[in-house]
Amino acid sequence: MGKLFGTSGVRGVLWKQITPGLMMDLGLVFATHLGNSGTVVVGRDPRVSSVMLEDSFISGLLSGGCRVRQVGTVPTPVVGFAVRRLRAVAGVMVTASHNPPQYNGIKLFDSDGMAYTPELETKIEEAYFEKRMERVRWDRIGKVEKANILSSYVDEAAARVRLKRRYKIVVDCGNGSGSLVTPFLFRKLGCEVKTLNAHPDGTFPGRGLEPSAENLEGLCKAVKTVGADLGIAHDGDADRVAAVDDLGRVVQPDKLLALVAAGQLAENRKTVVTTVDSSMVVDEVVAEHGGKVVRTPVGDVHVAAAVKQHDSAFGGEPSGAWIFPDFHLAPDGPFGSIKILELMDSTGKKLSELLDGLPNYQTAREKIPCPNSKKIQVMEKVGLRSKEISDVLSVSHVDGTRLEFNDGWVLVRPSGTEPYIRVTAESKSSERASDLLRMMVKILGDILHTPR
Repeated sequence: MGKLFGTSGVRGVLWKQITPGLMMDLGLVFATHLGNSGTVVVGRDPRVSSVMLEDSFISGLLSGGCRVRQVGTVPTPVVGFAVRRLRAVAGVMVTASHNPPQYNGIKLFDSDGMAYTPELETKIEEAYFEKRMERVRWDRIGKVEKANILSSYVDEAAARVRLKRRYKIVVDCGNGSGSLVTPFLFRKLGCEVKTLNAHPDGTFPGRGLEPSAENLEGLCKAVKTVGADLGIAHDGDADRVAAVDDLGRVVQPDKLLALVAAGQLAENRKTVVTTVDSSMVVDEVVAEHGGKVVRTPVGDVHVAAAVKQHDSAFGGEPSGAWIFPDFHLAPDGPFGSIKILELMDSTGKKLSELLDGLPNYQTAREKIPCPNSKKIQVMEKVGLRSKEISDVLSVSHVDGTRLEFNDGWVLVRPSGTEPYIRVTAESKSSERASDLLRMMVKILGDILHTPR
């Protein structure tokens, strides 16, 4: 059987892996999976191809008898929110998140507003490749209704945060759909807001889509220039958040995750969820606040499922995809942004002061090009080669291969959204983290350049 879904839905390059025909067929398969009835929320990011692909998917849903509530260009978390608010049976977001502009895809949500699990995605895949799709009679074709959900989202998100003072914020929306939410959310909370790249543009001309340090130099400069308390950045669909502190420094993602995770602990909810690639700083900081950490495979759906299972206070990935279950179960960049500010406000500390109080771990990351067709073979060889490495305390295969040493760890895992294998290494020493990274990158290089 073929493969459609990665770690975050279906993604690919337009006209290669992703076509209007594929979208229409998937829409019909999805409608059939839903029993040829029910209301489905559909949203999109601002990519050039998103309207075309959204229309194609909706055509499939309608031909399968589903009703559609079309919410327009929105951040991905707004679809998760809307599914619950509109009492829909499912949701669909047309997006490729942080991938380059020529990519697109879809992400599916269940009736709880949580991303589809791998098990449910497998059912959709099987139905697609076996052509199990059922069109309804002409008089049962579904209808489309527009739904303006953005104002409801902003109102409800803002109502969940209380601030004692006014702050100055710079928001770099990256020309993505966060432009339509995050600046307005901060303003509703009484903040003075300056924006960068805050007009949706499917070519994403302002900066690279991933809110990584190399793409946020403009935000760092703006924060220092205007004397802002906080800088915020999103990816294309705003399911992620990154931050710049009051000194104009991009915040290390794992430290930001640790701060926010610890801040969400409650008297009756002492568990937080994160992924196998997150730093040990999360464990240390959460433990200091009386909590414990549960780890999952990479992917927000795994985090969300574990959050539900353990009734956790919070779940998040170092990528900046954070889930606040009391609000909804989709990763939410705009809401995560105001929760950072809430933490600053409740402690009375600047973000730089909160960060300076955290333990230091050094993380090194690299992504190695690898065709999707070779990933399974390469990872099998990584597993074999890992047995030859000395001083390994334990090996985990929860997601990829993670090697634990007495002074650090290294994780090798195939990307579920791009043709890369990702390597992450961590230690309290930057030299040791770099050594672990180089060791594994060399092993991968040997494997990739060795003939079969």
